[in-house]
Amino acid sequence: MDIVDAHHHVWRTKDLPWLSGPMVPRIFGPYEPIKRDYLIGEYLTDARAGGITQSVYVQANWPADQVLAEARWLDELNRETGWPTAVVGSADLFSPDAVEVMRQQAALPIVRGTRLQLHWHERAEFRFASAPDRMKDPVFRRNVAALEELGWVFELQVFPGQMTDAVALVAAVPDVTFVLVHAGMLTSRDEDEVRVWRAGMARLASLPNVVVKLTGQGTFVRRLDAEFISFVATETLGWFGPDRAMFGTNFPVEKLWTELPPLVAAWQDALAHLPPADQAAIFAGTARRVYGLPN
Repeated sequence: MDIVDAHHHVWRTKDLPWLSGPMVPRIFGPYEPIKRDYLIGEYLTDARAGGITQSVYVQANWPADQVLAEARWLDELNRETGWPTAVVGSADLFSPDAVEVMRQQAALPIVRGTRLQLHWHERAEFRFASAPDRMKDPVFRRNVAALEELGWVFELQVFPGQMTDAVALVAAVPDVTFVLVHAGMLTSRDEDEVRVWRAGMARLASLPNVVVKLTGQGTFVRRLDAEFISFVATETLGWFGPDRAMFGTNFPVEKLWTELPPLVAAWQDALAHLPPADQAAIFAGTARRVYGLPN
């Protein structure tokens, strides 16, 4: 089966203060094994073992003044190796200068969108944003609206409790495609958590400019949990369908608890009951359409 990895990273620790400096609490737990360079050669070894044929790199939190350097480095890798196939970059979308930064990135044909992580949680180690409601910021809203002119996607990363604000954001810019990261960040099968997640996912799915990534399901359980993957896949596809859903590995973060081939196999098993055309959309077709990848 043809497989596109719609969400992965490669990195040099010297570029990433959170990797090169002291250990700090992170959403995915202790990360000593990946506190090192993870370059394109190692990613390709992992990816090819799992049957990956194309990939989309998603920004790895370089400092805000280095995001253009990040995109240029990835463009060089693409020209040298053919990988990654496309890039989702980053910019400080709370800054009035963000559009100019993104226009400079857009000069590189490999760049297809931007991500600014907006997730906030009561647990400090689960937070990235400084407050739960940053999506309401007017400067941020204007910068997201500018993505229409660039033809870019916005990678939306929020927890279930933030999805009401996310719905308002998405509805306000109907001509921008939003890619919901990690299937809406469900942290557990706790009944109250699932209830909030289901309500938010249904509302986001009702907006046609949202697609979803089936990624990152080890982030909170911190293991390869086939039952959890199957639950998230079944529920998510019930709202979004195969033409608005895509698979991704979140490597090397998931490398903390699994190798890539068993991760791919767990998702293949979870989707094995679907018609072949639906599986083909989830594993390749949707990502190719959303990110403008070659067939």
